[in-house]
Amino acid sequence: MKIVVALGGNALGNTPDEQKALVKNTASSIADMIEQGHDVIIVHGNGPQVGMIQSAFDEASKIKPNIPIMPLPECGAMSQGYIGFHLQNGIRNELFSRGIKKNITTLVTQTVVDKNDKAFKHPTKPIGAFYSETEIKELQKQMNLPYVEDSGRGYRFVVASPKPIDFLESESIKHLLEQRDIIIASGGGGIPVIKDNGSYQGVPAVIDKDSSSARLAEIIDADIFVILTAVDRVMINFGKPEQKAIESMTIEEAKQYIGEGHFAPGSMLPKVEAAIDFVQRKPESEAIIASLENAAQAIKKESGTIIRHH
Repeated sequence: MKIVVALGGNALGNTPDEQKALVKNTASSIADMIEQGHDVIIVHGNGPQVGMIQSAFDEASKIKPNIPIMPLPECGAMSQGYIGFHLQNGIRNELFSRGIKKNITTLVTQTVVDKNDKAFKHPTKPIGAFYSETEIKELQKQMNLPYVEDSGRGYRFVVASPKPIDFLESESIKHLLEQRDIIIASGGGGIPVIKDNGSYQGVPAVIDKDSSSARLAEIIDADIFVILTAVDRVMINFGKPEQKAIESMTIEEAKQYIGEGHFAPGSMLPKVEAAIDFVQRKPESEAIIASLENAAQAIKKESGTIIRHH
């Protein structure tokens, strides 16, 4: 089966050493699926990493004015390479230890968004480091991005979070799939690009990784869309005495739970919404939300929460 796997933040780390250590567990879970004979496409987040890269250039530019402040699309591209390297290396080593020979490729991926997406008129996604009001006003002269005060900790730039439409590298991804390669693509949701005057241009935005993963799963006609996170199953009444783990739910049931406020924004809500989006577009397929550790069991329906059309 073709499986698109969206890796949550628990699969990666905030520093190179931390990430390399965590990727060992990630690689083991991915290798389990490959050992079962599945073709796997991996999409990862990049929130902490892209912020770290941007902050590094910001701080360096204060010390040496000839060092430029790095635009967000370029920071996203750097994070795709950095994270992709660790995942490629970790998965390859794990497969080698099991006697499995497979090609694995990280593809720097550009995600097409609509330049008229209403999200561009209302940027809401905080990114990067915290600054004093004086610092961020000075930086804004170079970055030309809006900023907000964030939770009493200082000021941060905010960018739009538009919906993914397509991927400029989708045909390359399909070609690699035909060769049964392991693919790491659309890292961090992909580098957002818009079509302007006949050419594609990077834009300062952040695409939701789960939403981008669902769109990629649809485009490559995946059989299963898997979102790996820190919990074994989706919960309703989370943290309350009546907390309950959900083994499976239909789209209608999932929407009902959303309406009742069971899933936290920025946490489980976007994952459930992405699962719904995929299954609505591909009624014959399934989406699964499961823990990283139990990924292989989830594919065999022994763990995780399955989201079905009906």
